[in-house]
Amino acid sequence: MTKERKPLILNAFQIGGSGLQAPGLWKHPDDRSSEYTKLKYWTDLAKLLEKGKFNGLFIADVLGGYDVYNGPQNFNAAAASGAQFPVNEPSAPVTAMAAVTDHLTFGLTFSTIAEPPYHLARRLATLDHLTDGRVGWNVVTSYLDSAARNLLDGAQLPPHDKRYARAEEYLQVVYKLLVSSWRDDAVVLKDGIYSDPERIRLINHQGEFFTVPGPNFTEPSPQKLPLIIQAGSSKQGLEFAGKNAEVVFHGGPTPEKLGERIRESKEIAKKYGRGDDLKFLTLITIILGETHEEAEQKYHEYRKYGDVEGAKALLSGWTGIDFGKFPPDEEVRNVEGESNAGSSHAKALVDNWQKLGPGDPPDVKKTPNYVGKQITIGGMAPVFWGTATEVADEIERWVDISGVDGFNITYATLPGSYEDIVKWLIPELQRRKLVWDDYPEKPQTYREQVFGRKFVNENHPAYDLRWTPEYTKEEFEAKLAKLEAQQAANADQTQADPTKADAAKASDSVKEPAKAAA
Repeated sequence: MTKERKPLILNAFQIGGSGLQAPGLWKHPDDRSSEYTKLKYWTDLAKLLEKGKFNGLFIADVLGGYDVYNGPQNFNAAAASGAQFPVNEPSAPVTAMAAVTDHLTFGLTFSTIAEPPYHLARRLATLDHLTDGRVGWNVVTSYLDSAARNLLDGAQLPPHDKRYARAEEYLQVVYKLLVSSWRDDAVVLKDGIYSDPERIRLINHQGEFFTVPGPNFTEPSPQKLPLIIQAGSSKQGLEFAGKNAEVVFHGGPTPEKLGERIRESKEIAKKYGRGDDLKFLTLITIILGETHEEAEQKYHEYRKYGDVEGAKALLSGWTGIDFGKFPPDEEVRNVEGESNAGSSHAKALVDNWQKLGPGDPPDVKKTPNYVGKQITIGGMAPVFWGTATEVADEIERWVDISGVDGFNITYATLPGSYEDIVKWLIPELQRRKLVWDDYPEKPQTYREQVFGRKFVNENHPAYDLRWTPEYTKEEFEAKLAKLEAQQAANADQTQADPTKADAAKASDSVKEPAKAAA
């Protein structure tokens, strides 16, 4: 008997390059991922995903090459294997994909170290306009020193905690620009007036990291604020997500571990009054066959094309550990990260080498060569392989154990992996009521599709910052002044008595239900 369920969120997982989680698979005769520089590659992918009723396309990004392996600053393995090297800017193909689809959404990765918040706010609003509100922002702080060297005028990447403090202020500036600078109805287009100056205001932000007077340079977009996505797993990342994120991207080697991370995130979000209004996604790779044996045969065939050196380059960059320092056939233990990827993150990855391939014994020796070969399919994420029935069973098991709300599905070969999912797996998931049968009749924004609402909910920090038509400029300025005074008082109270910090965080906003935004 099928259980009553909310439909899972299914996204395809991509990058503006080849070899996202499958270094070397571009060599497979059926793979087209090396054609990522062609616009038709992206529009064909978008049409395929919409045919399969996918919710969206999540586009990852990095801003520098993986140069830790056999380093320092050694790009050889990444370049030779095509392991996320080279990579194009992620948002460029989005408007073309939006033009050939009606419902597909787009989660886009933008780093808070890559450009000023004023410029990103303009880019986000532009994309939100041109996609009819179908974009989300995956907020990242970046961790690659190779990116910092080129983006920060030669300066080193700031320490982890400092990056998150800066990202928090960065996000506040974006909130103010997108929802506080223009009243929702500022564009009037009548009586010879394009935009009413009385409905536009300076934000006059002055903080530790940014001084941004405004006003914003774009008019309010369909979502006002694109859906906020976040994927940090550190203590600071979890706090950042608990306060700001709407969709959280967590990894986990097992559904039990994933469930622990989801529950931890929910508890942190409750400190901000937000416990249950987040959705959680995890990354998987799916390999399908009409029979169990065919799927297993595909898996082993794909592994023949995997580039172990490229995989070690990715692994070294993800963890901050130079895997070139370890004998290739000696089991890896007791390691510490050596870069901004973070030693705790590195240790967690190495301590959880639980990804096994078909035919692997549970006690297989986890050497750099073994792990490198394994992560040529799916990276560090689990691989679900088998018939559509078997894979659907595994998806259902992960949902039941972890409570995850959906999956970012990456590919082994492209477009073959997604073609198989659309042909075989989606109908099986629909039969089990695990995914929707069709999109809503009327196209929706990203946030409407995920949450059924047009704007962030009342516990989100951007909620009270939105300038709705109920307020004149003077009334809105007074409201913001009251909000800032309350936040300052809470900060003082927290500093005087840290035990009251959670209550202060949860009461940071000043609610005025009579004038709440729709």
